[in-house]
Amino acid sequence: MLRNRKWWIVISGLTLLMFLTGCTAATEAITTDQMSGSGSWWTRNVVYWFSLMLDKFAEWFGGEYGLSILLLTIIVRTIILPLMIKQYKNTKAMQALQPEMKKVREKYKDDPKKQQEEMMKLYQTNQVNPLAGCLPLIVQMPIFIALYTSINKNIEIREHTFIGFELGLSPNNSGHWYYYLIPLAAAITTLIQSVMMSKQQTMVGPMKGLMYIFPVMIFVMAINFPVALPLYWIYSNIYTIIQNYFMYSRSPKPAVVDDAVAPKQNQKSKKSGKGKEARGK
Repeated sequence: MLRNRKWWIVISGLTLLMFLTGCTAATEAITTDQMSGSGSWWTRNVVYWFSLMLDKFAEWFGGEYGLSILLLTIIVRTIILPLMIKQYKNTKAMQALQPEMKKVREKYKDDPKKQQEEMMKLYQTNQVNPLAGCLPLIVQMPIFIALYTSINKNIEIREHTFIGFELGLSPNNSGHWYYYLIPLAAAITTLIQSVMMSKQQTMVGPMKGLMYIFPVMIFVMAINFPVALPLYWIYSNIYTIIQNYFMYSRSPKPAVVDDAVAPKQNQKSKKSGKGKEARGK
């Protein structure tokens, strides 16, 4: 349960973002200065600073907000990079513990409470945190929501055009087929990074199926978001793909331990061993 909890955090976060999309689509566009005097604490103390950074970065790039979003993405992802490295190390440690965890599950399969206690002792002894993989996701969620709100409110971004796309316009409202290329790119890059991660995760059954559902959810949301949001998602995914390439590409693929399959495999191994012994005699 713990090893798959981060997937449920992702689902909850995406559901929240879908809710925000529906609730804030009609938000009146204002300037960044007006955000600083907003009656909303969130807008005044969080969204304002994101909007201000985007404005400042756009000035550096001659008014190009598309490049401003790229720079902000690189900064945000680099800041949380230590968390990602910690997650990577924790993942490798969890993979090394898989045989011991399997033994605990088999030994206390009829006593879930005792099984959980022994699992926690195992984690503590080996200094492994089963929830460490959730931390980067939890940190990124408010950042993404703040960025969404700042882009949705900032009149300069909403009216800006980048490589032929109006950043404040959603594909569903654009009236142009090529606007759907942005959500498609967001979905494809999400799938690529999910596949890369799955090769280093011990996911089985329904959890592995979710890997293919996320890109579809991303696409559905992106066609309703202002183009600037899936653009941020594409930048973030590309950063993650490059990061995962250097972190995981040269690591050996972990063995997937499926409690339902393992006993059958053991039985086959025993039968095979007995057959060899008989032939030897």
